[in-house]
Amino acid sequence: MKTVIFIPARYASTRYPGKPLATLRQPDGTTKPLIEMSWEAACAIPGVDAVYVATDDDRIAEATRAFGGDVMMTSEQCENGTARCADALRGLETPPDLIVNFQGDAPLTPPWFVTALIDAMQADPSIGMATPVLRCDASTYAHFTEDRKAGRVGGTTAVFDAQMNALYFSKEVLPYIDPGKLPDPIPVFHHVGVYAYRPEALQTYVDTPVCQLEMLEGLEQLRFLHAGVPVRCVEVASRGRVFWELNNPEDVTRIEAALEAL
Repeated sequence: MKTVIFIPARYASTRYPGKPLATLRQPDGTTKPLIEMSWEAACAIPGVDAVYVATDDDRIAEATRAFGGDVMMTSEQCENGTARCADALRGLETPPDLIVNFQGDAPLTPPWFVTALIDAMQADPSIGMATPVLRCDASTYAHFTEDRKAGRVGGTTAVFDAQMNALYFSKEVLPYIDPGKLPDPIPVFHHVGVYAYRPEALQTYVDTPVCQLEMLEGLEQLRFLHAGVPVRCVEVASRGRVFWELNNPEDVTRIEAALEAL
């Protein structure tokens, strides 16, 4: 299957304005902008035909071209990453079989998280959209609960049925667990903000009105669920790697520490 990766990137982030151009310290002491780190992570995924940064911002476009990345300019009206991917898709002469929405704030995303989605969709043509989930270890679960206690929105959690189709996604920590009764393994799954779509699923998203849950949670994947479109969750393993997105300025030190540990 022909697969294209889009990295949606916007400058006007509510929680972290200018986030794609934020610089992070590398293990060798140099610094790189977040968008370059995300580009490098996307380019490390095998079996992908092209990678583009999809943005409406000239500053992000210039920074991307400066490190040799390819850019697809999109409309300023794109309300989220999924809409930006759909807009960028129209800029391709030939539509691919799969479109991967690779988050620009998740440079720690291992390549096998994405190949797991591609493999699942290649094996089952009925899957129109898929996304990875990662079971929380004690450290990640602690990060989730610490963020919520501090009033910060951290990562997203996912709950799904026996067929691995999503039931709900939330920025709350779901399911609720009594602090004195934490089971092992922990039944909380960190939703990894990567999506693989077939072109038809992206078109359905664009054609479907925004729903209230999507607006309240700020999670575009809830529009698919509200419209009755199944979202297949694909469980992935960390293989010893730390995974965390850059959601807040406080996450910079977490990611820099994870880079040191690679």
